[in-house]
Amino acid sequence: MIVFLICVVILTLLIYKYYQKSFQYWEKKGVPTIKPSIPFGNLGSIFGGPGFILHMKGIYEKFKSQGVHYAGLYTGAKPALLAVHPEAVKTVMNKDFQSFHSHGVEYDAKEEPLQAHLFNLDGKQWKDMRVKLTPTFTSGKMKMMFQTLLDCGQQLEDFVEKCNEKNVALDIKEVIACFTTDVIGSCAFGLECNSFKNPDAQFRKYGRKVFTPSLRFVFRRLLSAASPRLMKLFKLKFIQEDVSEFFIGVIRDMLNYRKTEKITRNDFLQILINMQETLKSEGKKPFTLEELAAQAFVFFIAGFETSSTTVTFALYELVHNQEVQDKLREEIRRIIKKHDGKITYDGIMEMKYLDQVINETLRKYPPVHFLPRKCTQNYKLPNGAEVEKGTKVFISVMGLHRDEEYFPNPDKFDPDRFSDENKHNIVPYSYIPFGEGPRICIGLRFGVMQAKVGICLLLRNYKLYPHPSVKYPIEFDNKSAVLAGKDTLLLMTERV
Repeated sequence: MIVFLICVVILTLLIYKYYQKSFQYWEKKGVPTIKPSIPFGNLGSIFGGPGFILHMKGIYEKFKSQGVHYAGLYTGAKPALLAVHPEAVKTVMNKDFQSFHSHGVEYDAKEEPLQAHLFNLDGKQWKDMRVKLTPTFTSGKMKMMFQTLLDCGQQLEDFVEKCNEKNVALDIKEVIACFTTDVIGSCAFGLECNSFKNPDAQFRKYGRKVFTPSLRFVFRRLLSAASPRLMKLFKLKFIQEDVSEFFIGVIRDMLNYRKTEKITRNDFLQILINMQETLKSEGKKPFTLEELAAQAFVFFIAGFETSSTTVTFALYELVHNQEVQDKLREEIRRIIKKHDGKITYDGIMEMKYLDQVINETLRKYPPVHFLPRKCTQNYKLPNGAEVEKGTKVFISVMGLHRDEEYFPNPDKFDPDRFSDENKHNIVPYSYIPFGEGPRICIGLRFGVMQAKVGICLLLRNYKLYPHPSVKYPIEFDNKSAVLAGKDTLLLMTERV
């Protein structure tokens, strides 16, 4: 027993010394930093506190007040870099992209095949996949998918009308998530999800499961940043087994069905099928089923969750800013009338104030509230300090978007920030809801179009009000993977 205790004491001292030495990294390089703590470095207080979202925003604000461009952090004992100033953000995301082209996500493709998707891929794998998937999101393809969005929108309108007739409050996040799930299911896979008719439809069920907040997810994310080796040792996964099996099974069945029935559709799955045929004709190794499923998976989760989050926050602000809601409704109705009483792709593109509302929503509530990068080769900062290959780099999107220097009175919801008269005042790289540079979100056009259609379908016929239970300002869920409110957002409707 005594020997065991001595071993524990020695091991504890060794760990303490290791951390103590590691925590001198940035100080020795002359890079500003803040005091870390054992064992999670500067990330420890995300447990039980404001969560990762506001924690990173708070760190950003501390360094911003010092007027620095870059700052040093620690994820566990490992050093990480925070790009603070928009010029530093520009350098990381665009100017010196070749030194920071990786998102730095640690994953095991054998253990978690769905993690090998475009967002996580690096180097030549990422570049090749990006080139192949880009044609999916041209303006021409958006126009071709537009009618499908409207068809899914009919179910949304029918559901809202029934709730309105019964004077039932809308759980707006769930309502919009059903709409976006149906849209993605149809546009990506040619499937009718029927999320409104069947709330337990499989796509909605598993989509909901991916983003259900939990302390387990927070711990996995923290451990992934602090010690990827421990992640592998304990085999902690980001994606549950049943979710992985479901999506791989769906892609397998759809590929077999289209091959057997010789069906061709103009959708995301067809892009993947065409990629396979091209590789085979060139005598190259085709993608595995799991690799194809991974690309479909990220299209699905990114397409339904970020869009539904954006619409939810937009409506949250619109019900608390009725003058903005009225102005937007007037524009929507005027342009719909101009296009023979129909919502059209060209009409949506004409709605400037709707665009401003979406942009201001994304400013105040960026669904992806921080962006990760990894230094892919040794890099010298302006002060001469060298950032070593493998160092993680963070960008606080929420910090930039709520910075009073770039957006005066940042907590105010003000779509006029993005008017033709004012948008030139926005400092480049202070507004980055979709990222920037070569790794800018590939599906941003689709996501924005989907959000705009959802808002138009609701506002053209209804005036929305907050349910008495709704609080303002919102309290964020500190366990959520993407920006989300802690409480259910209930809205009331009135036909106009």
